[in-house]
Amino acid sequence: MKQFRQYFTFASNNTADTLGINVLNLGHNIHPANKPYPDIQHPDSYYFEWEKGRSLKEYQIIYISKGEGYFESNGLPPQLIESGTIILLYPGIWHRFRPKEETGWEEYWVGFSGAYAKYLLEQECFNPQNPIIKVGFNTEFLETFSRFIALAEVQEASYLKLSSFLLIQLLGIVYTSVLLSNQKKSRKEEIIDQIRNEIHRKWNNHIDFEELAQSNNLSYVWFRKTFKEVLGTSPNQYHLLLKLRKAEQIIQDSNLTLSEVAYQCGFESEFYFSRIFKKKMNYNPSEIRKKNISTCP
Repeated sequence: MKQFRQYFTFASNNTADTLGINVLNLGHNIHPANKPYPDIQHPDSYYFEWEKGRSLKEYQIIYISKGEGYFESNGLPPQLIESGTIILLYPGIWHRFRPKEETGWEEYWVGFSGAYAKYLLEQECFNPQNPIIKVGFNTEFLETFSRFIALAEVQEASYLKLSSFLLIQLLGIVYTSVLLSNQKKSRKEEIIDQIRNEIHRKWNNHIDFEELAQSNNLSYVWFRKTFKEVLGTSPNQYHLLLKLRKAEQIIQDSNLTLSEVAYQCGFESEFYFSRIFKKKMNYNPSEIRKKNISTCP
């Protein structure tokens, strides 16, 4: 398949024809090894620097069909992305991803919005904090993307409604894959998922993990070992990274001082917050707004 990307603008009076789903962008790209990512063809509203990451105003399905790379989002440690992986992005969730330099990767994506999309992706089986879905080499998924792109190139009169049907078909494949994946989860993975959700609810509070383990009828030793086994990091480090990512978002989206951000995110002082932020993120929190200013048109 040839490479393709398109970003759409639909008139508001056409939204009734889209079955509660609006296709916003669609593409297929082969990103070669040893090249900067993302490439310069990304529109400004989608382009991002690795150090800064981004959040979107829409949902996106990204399918990595070949190659390997990395993905990270709020509260989720860096994850290895292998071929055959779907990344499901939610509006307002900070994230970043890129292929390994030595492999590059092949990617398909579609961005969308709409009431039906929101309804479906807020089902209990989906988790915005853990959006990685492994489906393997899925011919049905690739064939649907191929038909989607062929339709987008022609854009006949019935394009809006047909594209909505194809996107619903893609979402159906994703939904089925998630249900099957959840059925295969071990009991310990279910327990850690449940506790992780508690951490996200209490993210800006002090969390006593020994008490948290006890409240879930677990020994602290088993809980800490299993948490690291399932998520790749300790409970304390997971919580700390979550707070730092939340702080980064607040700095980007507000005019609060660093002292106010530190307090809001549960850090004992601005000095400690800045020191730990620099240590974990490799840049100072004060640099975030400078980067935003420098990238404004």
